[in-house]
Amino acid sequence: MNKTEKQQTKSIYKSLASFQQECPVIHKGTKGYGYSYSDLPTIFKVINPLLKKHKLGFTQLMNEGCIETTLFHIDTGQTITSKTPIPEDVNLKGMNQFQVLGSAVTYIRRYALSSMLGIVTDKDTDAAGEQIPNKKKLSSDRFQKGLDKIQDGQLTKDQFLNMLVAYDLSETQKAAIKLL
Repeated sequence: MNKTEKQQTKSIYKSLASFQQECPVIHKGTKGYGYSYSDLPTIFKVINPLLKKHKLGFTQLMNEGCIETTLFHIDTGQTITSKTPIPEDVNLKGMNQFQVLGSAVTYIRRYALSSMLGIVTDKDTDAAGEQIPNKKKLSSDRFQKGLDKIQDGQLTKDQFLNMLVAYDLSETQKAAIKLL
């Protein structure tokens, strides 16, 4: 790395550090499912003047199934980039596939940008999550009764598989399902 490249790298990180020292915790209190966070307009309202002051800017582009967040230094052109995958095959109650995608993109943009800039935009709830109970074991007798109902035509394979989601299946039960 030559002297100019070192200076450019130094510039973006120096500007980012100065930005971080000045940026407050951004917490508006938008409510989600059991948590609160700052939405993108609130985040932008706080960070944009500070980014300008410290000669920084950013882009967030959709690129090959990811959100690509790029922070750039205006004077030097130096960049820091990260990619965050957009999950596929997610279903949210009451939303069509386009609404789910829009929701995912907004969510990822918010957290990718917050991570890139090193800012706090939600309450830290890592230790306060609701514990999810372990799935119950399905007895071999009940499992066999389900298989029998499929053979008798009282239950479809899909209906049976949907009922099994709530259970932690044994390896034998998993193998039997593959044979259906």
